[in-house]
Amino acid sequence: MIYVTGDTHGDLSRFETGGARRLKKNDTVIVCGDFGFLWDGSPKEEKNLEKLRKKKYQILFVDGPHENYDMLEQYPVVDWNGGKARHLGGNIYHLLRGYVFTLEGLHIFAFGGGESDDRQMYADTGLWWPQEMPSLDEMGTAVRSLKEYDMQVDYIVTHYPAPRMKTLHDLAPLEKNQLEMFFERIAKQVTFKMWYFGSLHIDRKITNTYTSVFREILPITGGDSKGRRFRR
Repeated sequence: MIYVTGDTHGDLSRFETGGARRLKKNDTVIVCGDFGFLWDGSPKEEKNLEKLRKKKYQILFVDGPHENYDMLEQYPVVDWNGGKARHLGGNIYHLLRGYVFTLEGLHIFAFGGGESDDRQMYADTGLWWPQEMPSLDEMGTAVRSLKEYDMQVDYIVTHYPAPRMKTLHDLAPLEKNQLEMFFERIAKQVTFKMWYFGSLHIDRKITNTYTSVFREILPITGGDSKGRRFRR
């Protein structure tokens, strides 16, 4: 089974308590941004990564604003399940922006990144990276990848909210950034079953096609009779 969860921010307990204990061998968990296990390079952080690499299930993630991109970009890029990913060792892969990955026969479009609201604070402490915001080249990669699938995928996984979803937390800016405008284009032109995103830090199925995920571990199939919906 394939599952999604929200921002983990380097919290190991998300993978060791509650429903995560019931994940089985060959299951896959996709983190919707702000993975956070690459941040300060401390011995504790490396120890936590080693623990994750030994999990019996597969851990995938799209990136969010709260990643150390300098550290992340040190890992090798590999061709993986139809797209490109960074292999962090063992069972952990960072899904690069703009690719369609095929898992268990499902086509999943991944596009990480976002704009941190507290970027000035992080910049002042040296913990902000301009790579948080996707580039035009990455958006171009996304369009080319989606065209290869005739603009049809099963699921979309992002960190940043799907179009118009930021208003749930009164976060809508006065002007749209380039990522919001790009996602509006995706929403209009791509056929998909569900769009999962993590940045709002709430667990809520908002519409029939948009789901905000945070602490829950959701079956990506939407919780059919075979799916298991886990809470932390």
